Amino acid sequence: MRADATFTVKSFNPTELVPEPAVTTGMPVGVSTMEKLFAGDVVGHAATLFTAAFDRAAGVGTYLAMESFEGSVHGRAGAFNFAHSATTHGADRTAEFFIIVPSSGAGELTGISGTGGITIDDDGTHRIWFDYEIN
Repeated sequence: MRADATFTVKSFNPTELVPEPAVTTGMPVGVSTMEKLFAGDVVGHAATLFTAAFDRAAGVGTYLAMESFEGSVHGRAGAFNFAHSATTHGADRTAEFFIIVPSSGAGELTGISGTGGITIDDDGTHRIWFDYEIN
């Protein structure tokens, strides 16, 4: 099945966590926590660990995110984890990866598995979809 939704970032909090030992590269690595709110076929919120190497001035970088979602998918209540990453050279998204973490489902979402993706509309609307099954 496919579930489509939009999401907003309720909070974005950079942390003091940095890689050790320190390694100097052409772009800094940072870790942040986020809370996202979802609406549509997917309703609920997610706690997110967000790691990125990103140059804000150039708009170039790569992120990795691990999300713990709680809410409902097509009316089935529960929770699960999903992970995603992408690279940008400005306005694009390349090298995308997105997966529902196997065996992470709870409640009515126990047994959920699948993939998905994220797009960002020209007006800044963030869209997410899950191509999933529940066994």
